Amino acid sequence: MQLWGGRFNKSTDKLVQMFNSSLEFDKRLYEEDITASCTWTKGLEQAGVLSNSEAKTILNGLEKIRLEFADKKFIFDDNDEDIHTAVERRLTEIIGSVAGKLHTGRSRNDQVATDFRLWTMHTCSKLVNHIVKLQSTLIESAAGNLNTPMPGYTHLQPAQPITWGHWSLSHFWPLQRDIQRLTQVQERTSSLPLGSAALAGTSFAIDRAKLAADLEFNSISENSLDAVSDRDFAADFLFSTAMIGIHLSRLSEQLILFNSSEFSFVSLDDAYTTGSSLLPQKKNPDTLELTRGKSGRLIGNLTGLLTTLKGLPSAYDKDLQEDKEYLFDSTDTLILALPVMSGVISTLKINADNMSASILPTLSATDMADYLVDKGVPFREAHGIVGQLVLLAEKQGQDLTTLSLNEMQAISQHFTEDIMDAFDVNTALERRGAIGGTSSKSLDIQLQSAKDALSKLTV
Repeated sequence: MQLWGGRFNKSTDKLVQMFNSSLEFDKRLYEEDITASCTWTKGLEQAGVLSNSEAKTILNGLEKIRLEFADKKFIFDDNDEDIHTAVERRLTEIIGSVAGKLHTGRSRNDQVATDFRLWTMHTCSKLVNHIVKLQSTLIESAAGNLNTPMPGYTHLQPAQPITWGHWSLSHFWPLQRDIQRLTQVQERTSSLPLGSAALAGTSFAIDRAKLAADLEFNSISENSLDAVSDRDFAADFLFSTAMIGIHLSRLSEQLILFNSSEFSFVSLDDAYTTGSSLLPQKKNPDTLELTRGKSGRLIGNLTGLLTTLKGLPSAYDKDLQEDKEYLFDSTDTLILALPVMSGVISTLKINADNMSASILPTLSATDMADYLVDKGVPFREAHGIVGQLVLLAEKQGQDLTTLSLNEMQAISQHFTEDIMDAFDVNTALERRGAIGGTSSKSLDIQLQSAKDALSKLTV
């Protein structure tokens, strides 16, 4: 069934028909298409285009089709070029010629834009639910080892002591920003294009405000020309999913390092690792590597859509058929990756002794400088003094903390016996008591903040 063949003398070339078809991927929009069509039917009835009897007939037919999809009994036809054609063709088979009135005043341009926006809005909520579950596992992991010391890194070099709880929560907050982005995408997507027709708006007295309310859109598009071509929401969605992918990739990268024999900070559960076909001893973090790798796929989908959009003129162009596969693929990728990552975190074994043993004496350098600041030494001067001590220790093959008091005083008389307190890891952690720091009180506050943020999403 074609919706447009009246002015053609020849049938479409078979290859062109295959090239033109989007059914293989847009059939997943069946729920949104039927819902929007039901709402449009009611709008046509209210406008006097359909009688009450005609509207009931169409609505009953659409609900039968919905049930066929739900029961996996819907049969596609070789000539169905997209989900919209398939639904209308089947509706005609069920209720006869009155089905032809459904498309009155409506174009596939505003129809597909409406369906796509509905799908995107629903999908944002699904992704948020998966992110929340991952956040929950990060909170549980943080709470279980909130004050367990470990080295913190900058430039992948040991920098200062932190705790496992501090590290774990550092991956909670990027996911919280991802949720905020998805929520914003959902809000911006919630602008109804239905009633824009092909580009100039419908000529029938459709109450678009009622359509928007019935479909749970927050607003109505202001310009019909813009409405049928606007895919900003799709680009926003793909940016959000790309950022989720980047955050998962960074988390994966650190866990891959921490799981390595060189670090041995954590041990991955057997259920989330694989073996080698050649090396019997191997236990590979393939789930983390795949998650890291799939971030490139998510970034690529965003780049692909932006490239498609950049040269389009106004109104709808067939190029826009390419928009959906990017969003579908990114969604499918994350709906698998997020639960996998939740499983990795929830089954992770923390090797506290190995983390503690990796806190090198040089990680006390900043605390030594802070010690001198407490003695009245300007920080820049203190920084230089401690740098000289680090150099001295390296030349003598010693640890910074094993230098004698005399050796320290030879560089600065401000050092006294109490300098040894600066070398204590727990003291160093507790000194950082500002909000967001590593003290036990600060970590308690941060953990509670994370729990509060999560509770607002799970009520």
